[in-house]
Amino acid sequence: MLKAELLNRNENIYYSDKATRTLSLEPTIKKIYSDKNNRIRLNLEKIIELRNISTHFITEDYEAKYAPLFQACVLNFVNEIKRFHNIDISKYIAQNFLTIATNYEPLSNEQIRLKYPPEIAERFIQQSNQIDVLTKEYDSDKFAIPIKQNLYITKKKDEADFFVTMASKSSNKVAIIKELKDPASTHKYTFNNVITVVNSRFSKSNIKLGYKKGFNSYVLNLFIEFYDIKNNIKYSYKHSLGNSTSYTYSERLVNFIIEEIKKNPDGFVESLKR
Repeated sequence: MLKAELLNRNENIYYSDKATRTLSLEPTIKKIYSDKNNRIRLNLEKIIELRNISTHFITEDYEAKYAPLFQACVLNFVNEIKRFHNIDISKYIAQNFLTIATNYEPLSNEQIRLKYPPEIAERFIQQSNQIDVLTKEYDSDKFAIPIKQNLYITKKKDEADFFVTMASKSSNKVAIIKELKDPASTHKYTFNNVITVVNSRFSKSNIKLGYKKGFNSYVLNLFIEFYDIKNNIKYSYKHSLGNSTSYTYSERLVNFIIEEIKKNPDGFVESLKR
């Protein structure tokens, strides 16, 4: 569909060095959506990434995680084919077939680890965390349409869908004695996610870093080294699988970075270097 739009614009859809082969999906997306922050482009790029690492049996287990991306993609297609080609897809496909059905029973991180080898389990837990982080940060139904059900307690009976009773005189007292936290849940950010989210929040807050290349991997590495982030469990968690190690980071690190930069945006990078 996007290649058809390129033809409408009288643009070439063939590779310059391979005259018989049309452009693949990735360069086509970049031609149509030139803004790298366009939410439709980000949605498609994340789905391509999932496609490249996924296997069918894992996708079934994680369908509740992927479904928000796929649902957004389906609706983006409906809107874009109307915008580009004036085609109403609902005349060819019934509306109910444009809504993705999913079994909303995602496996927990512990269940994934029990079911699959460590390398596969950790890779997909990390992918799941990236989707959570980006869905929250982008906050756009063009990127993901979350599937969720919210329950609220109200004293207005006419607004309630069902009724519960609270027994104030119950002898069964409850309290949280200890809360165990899985680092896969508390440290969801990959290195690249930290860069993406910090830049996104800078843009929203109109903060400009006084470094011509902006907040990139070089600056983040400087920050991590200066503050010894990898040895602070509040900000970083080390994952070890065999001989390989990797790190993920917490929301607290993102907030810490932003607060430190706010103090001196113009001289921040130079002060780290010194």
